[in-house]
Amino acid sequence: MAGPLDGIRVIEIGQALAGPLAGAILGDMGAEVIKVEKPDGGDDARLWGPPFIEGDALFFHAMNRNKKSVTVDITQAADVARLKRMVLDADVVIQNLRPGVVEKFGIAPADLLAVNPRLIYCSIWAFGAAGPLRLAPGFDPLLQAYGGLMSMTGRASDPPTFAGAAVNDKTTGMWCVIGALAGLRQRDATGKGCVIDTSLFESAVALVDGSVNGYMLGGKIPERHGTASNLLTPYQTFETADRPICIAAGNDRLFVKLAAVMGHPEWSADPRFENGRKRALHRPELIALMDAELVTQGREHWMGLLESVGVPCSPVNDIGEVANSPQLAAIDMVRELPGSGLKVMGLPISFDGVRPYPRTDSPKLGEHNSDFTD
Repeated sequence: MAGPLDGIRVIEIGQALAGPLAGAILGDMGAEVIKVEKPDGGDDARLWGPPFIEGDALFFHAMNRNKKSVTVDITQAADVARLKRMVLDADVVIQNLRPGVVEKFGIAPADLLAVNPRLIYCSIWAFGAAGPLRLAPGFDPLLQAYGGLMSMTGRASDPPTFAGAAVNDKTTGMWCVIGALAGLRQRDATGKGCVIDTSLFESAVALVDGSVNGYMLGGKIPERHGTASNLLTPYQTFETADRPICIAAGNDRLFVKLAAVMGHPEWSADPRFENGRKRALHRPELIALMDAELVTQGREHWMGLLESVGVPCSPVNDIGEVANSPQLAAIDMVRELPGSGLKVMGLPISFDGVRPYPRTDSPKLGEHNSDFTD
């Protein structure tokens, strides 16, 4: 079945995660994605394992479904000329090469837009298209550090902590797609292409925007609160008699229900806890009271009570529990790659109730070279 981007051709010049993720999203939505790789080994992510399946890392398979692989040595003028011919009938270019490389080898925005003025050229930077760090390289953990997220993650007694997922890479890939789609829509109106710039640093700052906004207003640097929100109370994980639970009583109404179902209706009338602002000010006292009560019973007991009155709560699942959860099965998000049969997560979006299916597996290095020869 044709996807919403059927007929759109994308040239992906990049590697690792942010750029290939953007290409994978567009490919799942129906675009033809031509992945340009260096001849000597291709995308570094082919080696980002274990595990390895048919010679390439599972990570690579997941991020490069629905793509064709063409090898191009951008240090060679003849290969650059071939790439420019490929761009003639392309709609979108995505590149996340090391900053400065595309300018050095003649495939910068101005170079490719001169070939195809209708092109949407998307650059993914580490630190942004301007500023003193414009040409600095970057990977996700560096931007979690530089962008402030590490300083906010973990308990107060912990060192700055790395988030378990590559949040900056993945959000930057999504911002790239948003920019590409907006650029295509603008081209429908103007007939002209444009340049889209995004970066891991911009994504990082966007993720912590509330804390940065608060600092600019009052000069306060957020403290680490472990699993707790720095604004809402109670809005965190708690230990029970057996397994941890996450409780998110995000307003006064929910806190009244929580206090009552936990057997302490007096908490909601306590002057220290009667509204959200006061609960945040007296967080240690309230959390100590809740901790003492929650460890008297197991997780299922508390979840049953909280759910019965509509207080949002959740088990703290490990990855195995997520993978085997009835909810994951119900939303039909697992996709099987044609050919290899590998199971991977599909797009977190559906069209008319149908989540896109991968049309092809990830390509072998240079598998489609013969499709793009003169």
